[in-house]
Amino acid sequence: MKKLLCCFVLCLSQFAMAEKALHLFNWNDYIAEDTVTRFEALCGCKVVQDYFSATEEMMAKLLAGGGDYDVVIPTQNAVEALIKQGFLMPLDKSKLSNIGNSAAGYMNKAYDPGNVYSLPYAFTTTLIGYNENKIAELGIDPADWSIIFDPAVLAKIKGKITVMDDAEELFGAALKYLGYSINDTNEKHLKEAQAVILKAKPYWAAFNSSSYIKELTVGNIWVAHGYSSDMFQARADAADAGRDFTVNFVLPKQGAVLALDNMVIPKKARNPELAHMFINFMMDPQNAAELTTIVGTGNPNAAATPFIDEDILKITAIFPTPELQAKLETVAARNAKERRLTNKLWTEIKVR
Repeated sequence: MKKLLCCFVLCLSQFAMAEKALHLFNWNDYIAEDTVTRFEALCGCKVVQDYFSATEEMMAKLLAGGGDYDVVIPTQNAVEALIKQGFLMPLDKSKLSNIGNSAAGYMNKAYDPGNVYSLPYAFTTTLIGYNENKIAELGIDPADWSIIFDPAVLAKIKGKITVMDDAEELFGAALKYLGYSINDTNEKHLKEAQAVILKAKPYWAAFNSSSYIKELTVGNIWVAHGYSSDMFQARADAADAGRDFTVNFVLPKQGAVLALDNMVIPKKARNPELAHMFINFMMDPQNAAELTTIVGTGNPNAAATPFIDEDILKITAIFPTPELQAKLETVAARNAKERRLTNKLWTEIKVR
């Protein structure tokens, strides 16, 4: 009987361990598999991941009540919106011993003063990824938004370009091309941006926010509008596959979007204790450095720098120089009226 009881207790213990899970809602391809495996071993749990490829997609799912996630990785404007919605749980900083590793420049931002609800995870730029061989042959300057929006340039690469299926990102790029701020809310300027997009649209192969890494890597497309971390991975994948071309990426000279992504805990989190463990784990310098080394993100963790390959630190599209930094902007949260206008313009783009 005693042996039977011990076996029963062991089975219960193993069942409880199997049931212990961290539910993570993250961008596509935005954490290294080795990092996940180490966290699972450390906490004796399973990391269950769901993915999104656009802020609007993430917000729609969260605010519709889906998921019950423990940790979400939203960009700064989404953090601001989620705070206003009363969606987030204040962080218990007594459980975050690694909080001091974050660089001061990425803390205490206007969207979350005092980092009550959020802590920085990584940053990316939205830029141009391209097939270096093809674009050089055609004599096109990849470091200019004209490669996405100018019909004269697009005529040389028709059907070989994808742009992000994301209103904020595509309008931001078009506004920069026109010389405006990505956060410009002037209706006239937004309609100008819409006109630029509509003129370019016939030359694009697709609106694509999820599979452009693969399309660039295999050579199906020659130019992609997307995130710096994705282009970093596309370049590595093409090299690993021994392609007869090189994938590269560059920030357009007019400027671009800088996205600071954060770790937050929803009020409905199933396991807040495990969520705090994960956030603290990701602020460990070596774990944070792996985001850059493997995924290709910019890194807001000051203590991680010594663990990052120097060749990656020199890539200005990932770690912009002060000159480039001055041309980058983060997307601000829009009010309801501004969102309605953007959504209307975006819908018109998609149906034409």
